[in-house]
Amino acid sequence: MKLITFNRTHVGASDGNSVYDLTKRLGYANMRAALGNPGAAKAAMTGTPDHQFDEITLELPVPDSTRIYCIGVNYMNRNEEYKDGTAAPAYPSVFVRNPCSFVAHDQALEIPPESDQLDYEGEIVLVIGKPGRRIGQASAMDHVAGLTLMNEGTIRDWVRHGKFNVTPGKNWDKSGSIGPWIETDLTGIDVNDMQIETRVNGELRQSDTTASMAFPFARIIDYVSTFGTLECGDLIATGTPTGAGARFDPPKWLKPGDVVEVSAHGLGTLRNSVRLEP
Repeated sequence: MKLITFNRTHVGASDGNSVYDLTKRLGYANMRAALGNPGAAKAAMTGTPDHQFDEITLELPVPDSTRIYCIGVNYMNRNEEYKDGTAAPAYPSVFVRNPCSFVAHDQALEIPPESDQLDYEGEIVLVIGKPGRRIGQASAMDHVAGLTLMNEGTIRDWVRHGKFNVTPGKNWDKSGSIGPWIETDLTGIDVNDMQIETRVNGELRQSDTTASMAFPFARIIDYVSTFGTLECGDLIATGTPTGAGARFDPPKWLKPGDVVEVSAHGLGTLRNSVRLEP
């Protein structure tokens, strides 16, 4: 089942073709209602669909998420990119992003007038359905309602303004994207060996599997839930493979007219164009 937010404020469930309006059928006011009770959402997918998928406009899957955690330098070949002689990290690197720094599937990423260094980072995102604190690795995936995709877009020169501060470069309005949906059926997905790829104008730039992660999904949930309670609707982006534009010589920054596509097995493709900020 694919859970979506569409047409501004409606929550829906879809099989990829038909859309069932959970706001109309079940009175769901936001995505958290569906994430917290996926059985009811699936049961509502009966009778005549309310829409076909190509008739709707997708929004951010969780438009009002209160916590968006991001894990940095999690694929081991990315750790090697830094060439600082350090061993594999003992703990995940964590930072946060604001919801307004993201756009939905098929919406445009924006290059601000202050910098031309908009970069892409394809990532798999954990969507929390069951709240918890100090969640052990053995039960960690029980707290995941589904997975979605992120382009964790970054304004690279603003990441480097402070010695230990990535927040400015990671939170520009409309610099990243999330979507297109939340996939709740993970039965055919090996979360420990998922392929993720990023393409720019059809050119493959990033490709790796979650088997390369220093910290797999369960360890990430274990760690993040230690210092803060995870709540329904929270998002955790799990890191990006090597191949971001900053790592080319010369760097390959995104330009107006570019199209970025992030894909992962079982999760579809998150697609966004690029434009100058109006």
